[in-house]
Amino acid sequence: MKKEPQELLPKIKYPSDLRALPIEVLPQVCNELRQEIIQEMANNPGHFASGLGVVELTVALHYVFDTPYDRIVWDVGHQAAGHKILTGRRDAFPTYRHLGGLRPFPSPDESEYDTFACGHASNSISAALGMAVAAHQQGDDNRKVVAVIGDGSMSGGLAFEGLNNASSTPNNLLIILNDNNMSIDRSVGGMKHYLHHLHTSSLYNKVRFRLSNWLVRVGFLSESRRQKILRFNNSIKSLLVGQQNIFEGLNIRYFGPADGHNVIELVGTLRQIKDMKGPKLLHLHTIKGKGFKAAEKNPTVFHAPGKYDPETGERLGDNTEGLPPKYQDVFGETLLELARQNDRIVGITPAMATGCSLSIMMREMPKRTFDVGIAEGHAVTFAGGLAKEGLIPFCNIYSSFAQRAFDHIIHDVALCRLHVVFCFDRAGLVGQDGATHHGAFDLAALRPIPNLTISSPMNEHELRCLMYTAQLPDKGPFVIRYPRGRGVFADWQCPMQELPIGRGRKLSDGGDTAVLSLGPLGNVVAEVVRELREEGKSVAHYDMRFLKPIDEVILHEVGTTCRRIVTVEDGVIQGGFGSAVLEYMADHNLHPEVIRLGLPDYFVEHGTPDELYHLVELDAEAIKKALL
Repeated sequence: MKKEPQELLPKIKYPSDLRALPIEVLPQVCNELRQEIIQEMANNPGHFASGLGVVELTVALHYVFDTPYDRIVWDVGHQAAGHKILTGRRDAFPTYRHLGGLRPFPSPDESEYDTFACGHASNSISAALGMAVAAHQQGDDNRKVVAVIGDGSMSGGLAFEGLNNASSTPNNLLIILNDNNMSIDRSVGGMKHYLHHLHTSSLYNKVRFRLSNWLVRVGFLSESRRQKILRFNNSIKSLLVGQQNIFEGLNIRYFGPADGHNVIELVGTLRQIKDMKGPKLLHLHTIKGKGFKAAEKNPTVFHAPGKYDPETGERLGDNTEGLPPKYQDVFGETLLELARQNDRIVGITPAMATGCSLSIMMREMPKRTFDVGIAEGHAVTFAGGLAKEGLIPFCNIYSSFAQRAFDHIIHDVALCRLHVVFCFDRAGLVGQDGATHHGAFDLAALRPIPNLTISSPMNEHELRCLMYTAQLPDKGPFVIRYPRGRGVFADWQCPMQELPIGRGRKLSDGGDTAVLSLGPLGNVVAEVVRELREEGKSVAHYDMRFLKPIDEVILHEVGTTCRRIVTVEDGVIQGGFGSAVLEYMADHNLHPEVIRLGLPDYFVEHGTPDELYHLVELDAEAIKKALL
């Protein structure tokens, strides 16, 4: 798309400026906003296609509702680029996802227009319902609250919990369902098929709306009568069309589906329903990547495409020839290799088949791979059920998203010691997706859980061997965490062998200082140790491999022979690997000086991985300083 002169967007600093415009120019505003997103994100990459799909909705919402007094709660935040541009951040948009710049997702710490944190899916209905009820409790019934949720997010259990509560709690919440048939990969499951076929007559809704308003004015329609009429009406409609509307079955008024790209019609619809009493849902059909042909054609690739040519749509990736593979691809290729050898292995992902590379096995073995949608808790319990009946599920979840399944890991897998292999991708600092996506907490959170084996490979060879080990008989629940990005070996397809559970390895001898590392940061440590050796300083280095069970043979050795121990981990410092080392020393009355390096006790912002590791003092410079 070639950039054209902009007439209206430069005049819109805040939504109040947008609301001052006549309605007939809104299509032009949408065109200019879409063009701005396309041009800005071509060289400043981020989540792209989702934002293009809600341009008209974003403009309509800020045109109809009195933001920031009225609340718009976005689900996830992939779709909020246009929202940021319209709410005072257009000039700062070139800093989007840069260190110290605009955050990757809406955040109340950044703008009063960002009403709630939204980096993980399915929380918008619950949060918005809380805001709506709070407004009513405080006597502020003029405040409107809108939750914007995608159909991919509707597969998350929290969304259904929010719907259920909204149906039984007095509120005037408006839920907008952005139905683009996508989450990141194509959305899956019964809800996706249900939404595809759901329909309600627009004429029927107009007549019903006008009739209800007249009944209220003449004093016939009270709240109790409204609920009874609503239930009766829903029953008759279900009988006539032969289909039950799940939302109206919950006493939530349903409108739609409507065209999510007709901004004039959207404004009219929102104006009609905004003052209606009771919970209501507006169902919109949108196209992910709307207005950019390459994104419309391949929305999965253009969910977060990196740099691209804004005119041709060609992706401008860096030359990767001869580079080590990404850890996710090593996982995908190795899982397929193992699955060919062991027919009890199955793969599970919560809507991240491409991102975690389970798609590699999915293409060859579609009946042995399961995309369960954005439903991490279900993914874990589903894996537990499969394991109970003798299969070996490899359940791949991004580390930060696995936080949503904490109870399921404890109650539905660890308690019964079921043979589920958890592969936690994106562990550690993930870069420009920021605080909501850093895999910072898994080590500390999982370490106290009985029956778990917790491991982290230093490189791709170790990842392959840990995956091989995890699928062997009688291994129980087994966690393997690895980072986003590339490994260290271009030649990564090593033979696989069983690794002894709970045993690390000594990589170099040293004097009275030892450094214990867990995971891929060990490669940085190894380089620092080599530098020190060249400078005439000797440091012992151990790759621990396992957090649980931790290698007590190594800990006894360093605890009795070394004066100083430095621990290095890519997780929060409180309660993680370094804490486990300190606990061992205290329990065994050993007294070396222990220096722990890990992620600090605050939410780390967004930036490139190199910037962030320097910021939190986990780069080579900081490790060397600690060793000296």
